[in-house]
Amino acid sequence: MSVADFQVVIGLEVHAQLTTQTKLFCGCSTAFGAEPNAHTCPVCLGLPGALPVLNRRAVTLAVRAGLALGCEVKTTSVWARKNYFYPDLPKGYQITQYEQPICEHGTLEVAGRSIRILRIHMEEDAGKSVHDGRHSRVDFNRATTPLLEIVSQPDLRSAEEASLYLRTLRDLLVWLGVNDGNLDEGSLRCDANVSVMRHGAQALGTRCEVKNLNSYRFLQKAIEHEVVRQVERIEAGAQVVQETRLYDPDRDETRAMRSKEEAHDYRYFPEPDLLPLVLDDALVARERAELPELPAAKAKRYAAQLGLPAYDASVLTADRALSELFDACAARYPDAKKLSNWFMGELSRLINERGGLQNLKLDAQRLVELLALVDAGTVSANAAKQVLAEMVEGGERAQPIVERRGLAQVSDVAALEAAVDAVLAANPDNVARYRAGNGKLLGFFVGQALKALGGKGNPQRVSELLKQKLG
Repeated sequence: MSVADFQVVIGLEVHAQLTTQTKLFCGCSTAFGAEPNAHTCPVCLGLPGALPVLNRRAVTLAVRAGLALGCEVKTTSVWARKNYFYPDLPKGYQITQYEQPICEHGTLEVAGRSIRILRIHMEEDAGKSVHDGRHSRVDFNRATTPLLEIVSQPDLRSAEEASLYLRTLRDLLVWLGVNDGNLDEGSLRCDANVSVMRHGAQALGTRCEVKNLNSYRFLQKAIEHEVVRQVERIEAGAQVVQETRLYDPDRDETRAMRSKEEAHDYRYFPEPDLLPLVLDDALVARERAELPELPAAKAKRYAAQLGLPAYDASVLTADRALSELFDACAARYPDAKKLSNWFMGELSRLINERGGLQNLKLDAQRLVELLALVDAGTVSANAAKQVLAEMVEGGERAQPIVERRGLAQVSDVAALEAAVDAVLAANPDNVARYRAGNGKLLGFFVGQALKALGGKGNPQRVSELLKQKLG
């Protein structure tokens, strides 16, 4: 027996921090990086007599996410207390939604497959325990930060697909402005429920939950390790025990954390300090009307209307700001594929180099003006890259940069012809070999002519002149 003899079954519980400025039930800041316990108050510390007040924007963002995932948005949802002990859980319980969540029954398209979403519910986050070897300290800055928990059905069938699901979901939430997508800061993390069953079996295997995975790589590696561990236990005649496990990336292994709790272990009951959440129909209607074109739909439109390859379309729709800049450029520039090449090439390099599109001083009109100079033969493609790098730094238009730096291509026929004649005169043996049938030497001649012109010659016109003179 081997892993190939088993079907892997995975469901993900994704915890996404909502992009609110304040916490779910109080006015404390959600800003990352503050001094420990700086963003706290009697409400988020769970002090006696402090009462929660719901953050309206958090509700709006939850509705937006549910609509984008094709969920049924519930008119009424109910808050519940989930009772358990963590040192960094100040109240000794978590306010969440249990039997009546805000959204149910959606789907997410992942590489051509529809992964079912079981439910989406709102809840507050716990704090953070900090261990330094000798002491453990608690930072409550995250306590009561608003989270959206998005629970999939066990539809994922490989570690790679699970990682792609998380990436696709993350990109969608960022696109919607629901989540900032920062895995390093804990804004998005997930738990993976993993089980295996023999091919052809009807019943699912016993699942284990791997907690608190905050990178695509760790998610994939944790699942891969857990699958091997479960298969090895089954092949050895042992039982897979339902439990919660942690992934150790340093050792590339999962370790038992505790036995897996069931719902009754948490002693859920309705939250007595909060009324049921009753949604205003106008709020849902407004969010539905204002929902932007989603990445999957836009990628299909790019392929169908602009003729872009699927890969180009997927890259251009991975980031909303980038996609909107591409749309603005495409409305002004006729060649979508050439435009896409610039976006996926030099522009992407500059975005990565400068830490994001928001750090580039660039708009659609300026970028299209630069491409028009390339098309007109005013500047070469290589020179245009230099111009673009200067444009995004200072926000200047392309033409003044070209003139100031002397980057304009030489297109004057007399100057080009003089350079070509000089190259041919200096290489009579190669001219003879070319005329004898060695057509590959054309590239050599073009290179020599451009070198003679200081790299500013128009390559297309140089090539045309050479072909004429070489017969």
